[in-house]
Amino acid sequence: MSDYMPPTEVVLDGPRRLPETAFSRLIDGWILRLGDLASWLWVILMAIILLNVVMRYALGQGRIEFEELQWHLYAAGFLLAIAYAYVRDTHVRVDLIHARLSLKQQAWIELAGTLLFTLPFISLVFWHALPFVARSWEINEASGAPGGLPWRWVIKAVLPLSLGILGLAVLSRLTRVLACLAGREGRDGAE
Repeated sequence: MSDYMPPTEVVLDGPRRLPETAFSRLIDGWILRLGDLASWLWVILMAIILLNVVMRYALGQGRIEFEELQWHLYAAGFLLAIAYAYVRDTHVRVDLIHARLSLKQQAWIELAGTLLFTLPFISLVFWHALPFVARSWEINEASGAPGGLPWRWVIKAVLPLSLGILGLAVLSRLTRVLACLAGREGRDGAE
């Protein structure tokens, strides 16, 4: 067993932390549990890859459905991990200047980036993903390859689902940023 404990607070810069809100505690906890559950997709993916390699090279039988299942699991794992990374604050950011700013200055930058870039991007892609999935479901889209997977709409539905979850993560983070800017103090302390 590992000693892993999900964080209860998000770190912006070292020990300085954004304050929690009731909404952020609820959403962040849910997303972290979902991320832990979704991490099992990687184990399943590796098992399918190993099975496919053994079947192809040891038994001489390649299976297109295993190839496609690998792509689908990889896509689902990656898309579901985005919100998890956002909540854990392990997503990519430019820290060169960020680390030298005060917590309030960091919060102002985060607020601007969230409102000007992150939320509009999520909204735009989500809006365009819905008809993409709906059309796939309407025509009962399946793989064009012989022996390929049916129900292609299922994997396509992971895109708006993951964007919805990411949207919740961003709103959760936004409540923390706003609490910080309103003067609520986050906890100080070592990691």
